[in-house]
Parts: sequence; C-alpha cells; structure tokens
Amino acid sequence: MLWFSTWDWTLFLSALVSSTLFPGGSEALLLYRLQEATSNPYLLIFIATLGNVLGSIITYAMGRYGFQFSHRWFQVSDTKIKRAEQRFQRWGAPALLLAWLPMIGDPLCLVAGSLRYSLFGFITLVSIGKLARYTLVASPFL
Repeated sequence: MLWFSTWDWTLFLSALVSSTLFPGGSEALLLYRLQEATSNPYLLIFIATLGNVLGSIITYAMGRYGFQFSHRWFQVSDTKIKRAEQRFQRWGAPALLLAWLPMIGDPLCLVAGSLRYSLFGFITLVSIGKLARYTLVASPFL
C-alpha cells in the first residue's frame, strides 16, 4: 500500500497527455517533483516513462486503426505526416528511439501504427528512447 500512496498520478497523466497529439510538458513537472526532498527519483522516472509510453501506444493505435481520421481530427498537417513517413522509411524502426522529440515524435508514432509496425518492437524502441530522455532530465538528482 505504501507504493500506491507514493504513486504520482499527476506526473503519470501529464506524461501520458504529453505523448499523445495534445501539447504538454511533463519534463517540467518531473523536475518540480524531483526537487521535493521526499521524492524517489527512480520511481518518478518510471512513472513518467510509463505514462509517456502509454500515450505513444495510444497514438500508435490511432494510426493503426483510424489513421485517415485521427491525423485530421488532431490537426496534424499532411506535411508533418509526410516528413514522419520519410524519416521512418529512411531510418527505419530506429527512428522510433526519437519518439520523445517534440513535433516529430507524435507523427512518428502515428505513422508506425499506420504502417502496421510490430507493436512489440514499437514499445521496445519507444520505451528505450523515452526512458533515456527522462533519465537525462533527472540526472542531476540521481
């Protein structure tokens, strides 16, 4: 029960929303939480990474099951989609390591879904990239 009481739902939800096609900034909240003396930095990195990866999975699913509707509903321009497709075609799956990048990552996840890239491979690569990003952000507190 102690673990559940230390779970930071605000950070989780911020990270989740930040990795969908909605704008957000979970890094600032992570840094704020890390400054609190009672915070466990490893747990906070885990929470932020989990929320962010789940948000990317939602974006992937939108690409896989509703691409023709989702990118227009969230107003992702055709130019961004074409650029993401070109990057994905050029660099292949390792481009998903960059899914954390603003304005590039979300379209990459959408394109990976629309191209029906392996879900297991997607989760693996996106998780590595996002974990590395949050670890780097939190590194002064580790």
